[in-house]
Amino acid sequence: MKRAISMECLEGRSVVELENASLLGPSSFQRKSLSFAEVSPIDHDCEKFSQDVVRSKVLSSIKVVVLSTKINLLMPFGPMAILVHNLFDSHGLVFLFCLLGIIPLAERLGYTTEQLALFTGPAVGGLLYATFGNATELIISIHALKSGFIHLVQQSLLGSILSNLLLVLGCALFAGGVVFYKREQSFNHADTSVDFGLLLMAVMGLIFPAVLHATHTELENEKSQLNLSRFTSCILLVAYVCYIVFQVKSQKNLPALVEEDGGLNKETTDDAEVPEISMWESMIWLAILTGGISVLSGYLVKTIEGASKELKMPVAFLSVILLPIVGNAAEHAGSVMFAVKDKLIPFCVVVGWMIDCPMDLNFQPFETTTLFMSVIIVAFLLHNGTSNYFKGIMLILCYLIVSASFYVHTDPAPIGEINPLTAHP
Repeated sequence: MKRAISMECLEGRSVVELENASLLGPSSFQRKSLSFAEVSPIDHDCEKFSQDVVRSKVLSSIKVVVLSTKINLLMPFGPMAILVHNLFDSHGLVFLFCLLGIIPLAERLGYTTEQLALFTGPAVGGLLYATFGNATELIISIHALKSGFIHLVQQSLLGSILSNLLLVLGCALFAGGVVFYKREQSFNHADTSVDFGLLLMAVMGLIFPAVLHATHTELENEKSQLNLSRFTSCILLVAYVCYIVFQVKSQKNLPALVEEDGGLNKETTDDAEVPEISMWESMIWLAILTGGISVLSGYLVKTIEGASKELKMPVAFLSVILLPIVGNAAEHAGSVMFAVKDKLIPFCVVVGWMIDCPMDLNFQPFETTTLFMSVIIVAFLLHNGTSNYFKGIMLILCYLIVSASFYVHTDPAPIGEINPLTAHP
C-alpha cells in the first residue's frame, strides 16, 4: 500500500522536481560524467554547424563581391600580367594586362567603400569616399614616387582631374540631356560654386611654381620652387579638411530643411539603401582589393617606359589619358555627379616630402595651361546651374582635343629624371 502511494506521488511530481532530486542523489556525479560523454557528439555537431555557417557566409560574400558584376571577367588579366612579366620580356603586354586587371579591382573597391559607408553615417562616409575613392591613383602615385618618377605622378594626377572635369562630367550631362531632352536639368548651384572655388584655388597653387620656374625669379635656385610647392600643398590640404567639415555641417542642416518641406522626408527614408555585405566583410574586402591594386600598380610603373616604346605611344599620353581612364573606369561608367580630384596632388607632394622625394607643383607650362583652360570652360558652362546634352557634347569634344594634344606632346625630360638641385643630400 505504501509502495502504491509512493508511486502515485512520483507520478504526480513534476519533471523539474525529479531532475532536482536526481542532482542531489549520490549518483549525481556519475550521471554528470555520463552526460558530458553523451553531449560531446552534440558539441561536435554544433562545431560542424558553425563551420558550415562560416563557409556559407564566405561563399555568399564572394558571390556578392566577385560574381555579381560582369566587369569582374577582367580579373584574370591581373595574374596574367604577373605571369607574362616572369616568363616573357614584353613590357607592352604586361602594361596592358595590368591596366585591364586594375579596372575590376578599382570598381569593387568603390563598391565595398560604398557598403562600408552605409554603416558609418555621412560624416565618416565622406572621409571614406575621399580616401578609398581615389585609392587606385594614390597607390600608383606612391609606387611611382618610390621609383623617382615625379613627372609621371604629376601627369597621372593631372589626367585624373581632366578626365573627371571633361570626360566624366561631359558623359553625365550628355546622358541626362538625352533622357530628359524636353527640359533642362538643374543642380545645386551653391555646391558647384564651392567645388569650382577649390579647383581654382588648386590651379592657382600650380600656376605660381610654374611661373616662378619659367621666369627664373627664384630666390634660392630651384629650392624656392620646392619649398613653395610644399607650403602650398599644406595650405590646400587644410582647405580640403575645411571643405569636408563644411559638407558635414551642411548635411546636418539638410534634414531640418527637408522636414519643413512636407512630404520629402518620407521619400528620403523610403529610398535608403540596405547594405549587401556586413561591416567586417567590407573591411576585409577593402584590404584584399587594396593589396591587389598595389601589386599590379608596381608592375604598371615598372613597365610604362618599355610599354611606351613597344606601343609607340608617348609616356605623356599613357600617363595623362590612359592611366586615369582605367583607374576611374567604374566611376566613368556610373558617375552622374561632378567629382573633385584636386585633393590628391597636395597629398602626393607631402608624401614625397616624407619619403625624401622632391615632388613639387611645377607641372610644366603645357600641363598647367591645359588644366587652367579646362577649369575655365567647365565653370563657364555650368555657372547658371543648368545642364543639357549639348553642354555634355562640348565637354567630351574638349577632352578629345586634350587627348590629341598630349598624344603629340613630348616631355622635356624623362619621367624618372630627378633634378639634382631639388634633391636632398
